[in-house]
Amino acid sequence: MSELTPREIVAELDKYIVGQQEAKRAVAIALRTRYRRSLMPPELREEVVPKNILMIGPTGVGKTEIARRLARLVNAPFAKVEATKFTEVGYVGRDVESMVRDLVETAIRMAKDARMQEVADRAEKLAEERLLDILAPMPKPKRPPNPFAALLGMGEPEEDEGELAETRSSIQAKRRELAQRLRAGELENEVIEIEVEDTTPHTLQLFTGMGVEEMGVNLQDMFGGLLPKRKRRRRVTVSEGRKILAQEEAQKLIDMDEVISEAIDRTEQYGIVFIDEIDKIAGREGGHGPDVSREGVQRDILPIVEGSTVMTKYGPVRTDHILFIAAGAFHVSKPSDLIPELQGRFPIRVELSSLTIDDFERILTEPENALLKQNTALLAVEGLNLRFTPEAIRAICEIAYLVNEQTENIGARRLHTILEKILEDVSFDAANLDAAVDYVITKEYVEQRLQGIVKDRELTRYIL
Repeated sequence: MSELTPREIVAELDKYIVGQQEAKRAVAIALRTRYRRSLMPPELREEVVPKNILMIGPTGVGKTEIARRLARLVNAPFAKVEATKFTEVGYVGRDVESMVRDLVETAIRMAKDARMQEVADRAEKLAEERLLDILAPMPKPKRPPNPFAALLGMGEPEEDEGELAETRSSIQAKRRELAQRLRAGELENEVIEIEVEDTTPHTLQLFTGMGVEEMGVNLQDMFGGLLPKRKRRRRVTVSEGRKILAQEEAQKLIDMDEVISEAIDRTEQYGIVFIDEIDKIAGREGGHGPDVSREGVQRDILPIVEGSTVMTKYGPVRTDHILFIAAGAFHVSKPSDLIPELQGRFPIRVELSSLTIDDFERILTEPENALLKQNTALLAVEGLNLRFTPEAIRAICEIAYLVNEQTENIGARRLHTILEKILEDVSFDAANLDAAVDYVITKEYVEQRLQGIVKDRELTRYIL
């Protein structure tokens, strides 16, 4: 984060998201503010509250993608939640605190993966030792004879030390040879039998205050060391066995207490929560019906955004400095329909503009994950060389814009449906087509594939 200035953050976001410069600038400033805050004196650092952002704009214009790419950019814990999934306390549904628990789980996974990467080399060596123990086990010394059996003359014959040393020496030589072959990759397809810990969680269905939830219960965690760890045997190749054993050894090498401590700290200082569809819970109308708890959901979200302590299974987590980014189309309602306290907790407001034909054209071609690049690469796997003429790309964009205008405006997602319709025949027959031929998608082909659907508005409503 220290190396990324707001201008550089916007430049990185430009690689994946077309337009929406105002929103990109807002999130870049909010992110840089976090870095500035981390360098402040401790007594002043606690007073700086995050610049929570409210994004307003139609669906499919890049609201979620901006938040997701932002989190990836700085490797921060990120959780995306739908405001419509939450209900007021006392109703059946998800509790608003679950968004923080989801964020902590993400942070735990990230911290654990980072620690396991650090010990990967040591884990590989330990896994190789375990493979050698399976392929060429060392002889175990016999148990001492039973004294009562010895008195009755029933004791086992004493072990010949010289013979045991000779056996050990020959096995050591065999192990050295096998170790060389393992490193050279000569035994990757050999089948071996390994013993692994059974990590399958036992799932219980619990009735809680938030409704009926399935909850994974780890009995080993509940009873500590009282229960022995369950083992099971698996037949796998050496290649697969090395990965499984390296994973197990890495788990043993990392300190989970440190992982949890680091994850909670990262959650509290750098976590990002994206609350989508917040406009669906806006509105303070009274009366009965399914929307009766809208304002209640807002009241429950308020303390989380303001800053409170949420209890998780890893310990308490403070939400005072978590960055909250809310988004909504606000077609029916408007931001002023939110309760005033919640409005005040999202001081930065940015409006995202609807996409034009030129925007669609850039979305199809410019980003690193552009749709045309994805579809071309997918069919290249089958050996097909697929190309789109500039006129065909323009025709696709014009049709997408027209359909959005005539029916529901779903933004850039319309390009997915139209491209699938255009490439349906090619994708279906890809395995049987001649790989030596270049398949060029022309303007005429696009119009032919979509002509009937675009003209019939009622049909468009159902297909596109």
